[in-house]
Amino acid sequence: MRFIWVLAFLGTTAQAQEPLWPQVSALLTERCIICHSGSGAPLGLSLDSYDGLMNGSFMGSVVTPGDPAGSEIIRRLRGQSTPQMPLDGPPFLDDVQIALVERWIAAGAEQDGESIIAETAPDDGIITYRDVEPIFKQRCIVCHSDNGRYTAPPEGLRLTSLADMLAGGERVVLIPGNPQASEIWRRIEGLADPRMPFDGPPYLSDAEIALIRDWIANGAMDDDGAPSAIPTGYVRFRGLVTGENEIDGVPFRVTPNTRVEDRLTIGQQAEVRATINPDGSLMAYRLRAR
Repeated sequence: MRFIWVLAFLGTTAQAQEPLWPQVSALLTERCIICHSGSGAPLGLSLDSYDGLMNGSFMGSVVTPGDPAGSEIIRRLRGQSTPQMPLDGPPFLDDVQIALVERWIAAGAEQDGESIIAETAPDDGIITYRDVEPIFKQRCIVCHSDNGRYTAPPEGLRLTSLADMLAGGERVVLIPGNPQASEIWRRIEGLADPRMPFDGPPYLSDAEIALIRDWIANGAMDDDGAPSAIPTGYVRFRGLVTGENEIDGVPFRVTPNTRVEDRLTIGQQAEVRATINPDGSLMAYRLRAR
């Protein structure tokens, strides 16, 4: 009986211990570093290491050891400062998760052990949503999310998940297998105005743009490597006429029902509005010079 009591006492003592850095690091890894890591980390705040967290952002420190209430990271997690974090919430962190970070800061915010942030998986040559997700979350969801800088995402377009991208906003912006007709790629490449991200320059790097283009071209695969379904709806884009029934190399069908407003020639600026066929091809319903 005495042995059992000792075990119970030790278990209670372990639970009462303040959280260690690896526990906080695991939470940041799960919910925060998808945005706050690398050279594109918003406001320069990198949360993929202890030093990055303690160095803070361009605006100053985010952790004040011993003072969780005065630490900006806690104010953002609780929504006392806006925007509330994580930016792709809700769901935001729950009270238990936030309390863990608060207790760690109250205890001095020390680095008691190694960070347990996982290493990047080896490149297998297959581009999935997991590979491009950090780009969208670092550079795009600051506007295109329900918790962004605007009261509503511009043009109703949310970029917080692959499902949101495929759903589009006022129109479809992503056609798996067809990056040239996908407005999301056309905007970041600069083929469509305004170029995105809207706070650029700097815009995305050539490597980032190429990665997103290849991801779309190969079917916009989800995290498991499955190609995304072709969305229903319509697209609208402008560009150069590069051939008969073709803008910027994107072919489309013209039928007797297509509203052709102008006679177009190669090299002319034009706009097409088209519905998306089940195979991802386009059926123009309006064509005009722009």
